[in-house]
Amino acid sequence: MTESVPVADRPRVHVGLTGGIAAGKSAVARVLQERGALLVDSDALARLVLEKGTDGLAAVQDEFGDRVLSSDGELDRVALARIVFSDPQARQRLNRIVHPRIRAAARRIVAAAGPDAVVVQDVPLLVETGQQDAFDLVIVVEASLEERLRRMVEDRGMTPEDAQARIDAQATDEQRRAAADVVIVNDADLERLASVANQVWDRFLAPDAAEPSAD
Repeated sequence: MTESVPVADRPRVHVGLTGGIAAGKSAVARVLQERGALLVDSDALARLVLEKGTDGLAAVQDEFGDRVLSSDGELDRVALARIVFSDPQARQRLNRIVHPRIRAAARRIVAAAGPDAVVVQDVPLLVETGQQDAFDLVIVVEASLEERLRRMVEDRGMTPEDAQARIDAQATDEQRRAAADVVIVNDADLERLASVANQVWDRFLAPDAAEPSAD
């Protein structure tokens, strides 16, 4: 179910930023943050709600057992990923624990931002969790499958099999495009990607920009 911030608490512009793993979404997020947006990072919130001592981590332990904990009681993310990316039902069980907590934390940040803010929520699974209607503008970042796999293997040290499993667990490019107001194709270098992100800011998000609309 889509959960929105109450109208009275909404920022001036509320942006949903998403894209497949290793597409370049974080680089776009940094540019928008540098231009003045308040960035709400769902990956960072996911780490926060599963810290040692949280009810989120306790719920994960109850669901998956001590095998997902390190020797010091922290979440063993590698062990958990090994479980959930090889078993769609396990991934659904994890999502039912984590996603409501992430959304609740994000809502608190957005509500505190104020009516003059531009808030960009970096949500990797925005489409998969049906949140697109909660935003004024949805920006999708794309890169080719071959390039994403290369980055995951060469830059992140993943095996090709693990990289493909992560991609397969997410929405397709077509599904993300269907939810998008703006699509940024990351098919060049970081300088070009930053240039396009700045153009998006100037057109849709700057204080004197027109009201966000589908592009």
